[in-house]
Amino acid sequence: MQSDKFPSERQAPDHYTTLEVAKILGMAVRSVQLMVDRNELEAWKTPGGHRRISRTSVERWASAHGLAGAGSAPISPAPPPAPATRSSTPAAQSATPASVHAPQILLIEDSVHFQNLVGLIVKQHFPGAVLQVANDGITGLALYGQIQPDVLIVDILLPGIDGATLITTLRSHPQFARSHLIVVTSLDEAQREPYAFALQGVKVIHKPRLVAELPAVLATCLPQGQEPS
Repeated sequence: MQSDKFPSERQAPDHYTTLEVAKILGMAVRSVQLMVDRNELEAWKTPGGHRRISRTSVERWASAHGLAGAGSAPISPAPPPAPATRSSTPAAQSATPASVHAPQILLIEDSVHFQNLVGLIVKQHFPGAVLQVANDGITGLALYGQIQPDVLIVDILLPGIDGATLITTLRSHPQFARSHLIVVTSLDEAQREPYAFALQGVKVIHKPRLVAELPAVLATCLPQGQEPS
């Protein structure tokens, strides 16, 4: 069946510009450029230095990430979470009495190293909190709707939908107002400029400073009584 995400075969070009791919996938242009650099999309440059990205590779990537029939909006409605989600304390929710609210933290991060690092920080400093992890923006968006976390920690560069687009999407939903937002990124201040539209008023932690800064930031976001230990 032909996806409604892409033009018909008769009308579709053989390639797209970087901006066109960003619109198709619901991403920032910078994220598409990085995908090309990582060889996730097939691309070449014109004599004038402009990228041209293979339509076939875009369709293949979108299909593999569940975007092929998603329509022109970034994610609506969100698909159910993929099996990649996990909790750092699997038994925490079932062992907690219904009358007691265990603080919920949702981390959307594709790096296993930083997933583990945040997990250790939460376990050591906030043992009463429950950490849920999603490997990509699409899964994270769906999981957010399910658990309504107290704190949302988002990386900027994510597969599926970049963190800046994800933040913009969530801000259109009233329930997002109840969550504290923390952005973690390996990008320096200059590299964050393309995402400035989503980062205004948001606490941003540079990943090399994660261990030093995250505990104190979490302490200001979690319910009272969750002081870092």
